[in-house]
Amino acid sequence: MRRYRPFLLLALAAIIALSTSSVAYRWLRAQSAVVPVPVEDAGEKLDVAVAGFDIPRGSTLTVEMIKTARLPADTLPAGVFKADEVNALVGRVAIMDIVANESILQAKLAALDATRGVAALVDPAKRAMSVRVDDEVGVAGFVKANDHVDLFVTLEADNESSEGSTTVTKLVLADTLVLAIGTELVPAAGKDEAATPVSVITLEVTPNEAEKLAFASGQGKFRLALRSPLTKDEALTPGATIDSLLNSYLGGETGKRRGANDGAGVQLIRGKEVTLVPF
Repeated sequence: MRRYRPFLLLALAAIIALSTSSVAYRWLRAQSAVVPVPVEDAGEKLDVAVAGFDIPRGSTLTVEMIKTARLPADTLPAGVFKADEVNALVGRVAIMDIVANESILQAKLAALDATRGVAALVDPAKRAMSVRVDDEVGVAGFVKANDHVDLFVTLEADNESSEGSTTVTKLVLADTLVLAIGTELVPAAGKDEAATPVSVITLEVTPNEAEKLAFASGQGKFRLALRSPLTKDEALTPGATIDSLLNSYLGGETGKRRGANDGAGVQLIRGKEVTLVPF
């Protein structure tokens, strides 16, 4: 009996292996016979007009800028244009940037009767006004269309506390939209000198702000300060003068000149006597 025990164990192992293989084979056949369930349709789709590439603000739409894409109807925002309305888009002016493959919306286009160019971008309640700037005034060329800037002007103002005038720098326009950047040639003073290219920045301002801008450009030197797109507040400033400049960072929240009460000065020592001489 002991002589046949290895053969019995081998036969038992073979039977178990065959049974397991048979079960696994039948299970795989059953899985392969399962009919895949078709994916349900996501819903109705429409052919709509989208941007073929990035379209900058102020551009006049052409056929080459527009293509069509098939998109789910329930995901489309209001104001889209269908594929058969592409011809109606030609000649319209974009009042906002449109990125490639983005649906062209009615809200991002100027009115049908709007003129082309910068005039189509101006808010109906505002005006477009251009000023000449150099690299120093125009933040070294970093100001671009659609940026927001603050405008500072430096001029001579009457001094109420004393006779004469004093130089004042004041923030006069805040959070002003830049509509466009251009360049023009300004004739040089000498006859033999070539014209100099000067940047022209067009700002969107209210009539009241236009008066300030016109007065500032004629009265003194002005500068632009580029704002962060995340900055929404308008800083209320008293203006900078020679006195306020010299009084900066001398103690206190607003700063004041050092005097006898500040404890600033020179110690004069005479024997055991110590005297503070203010300055």
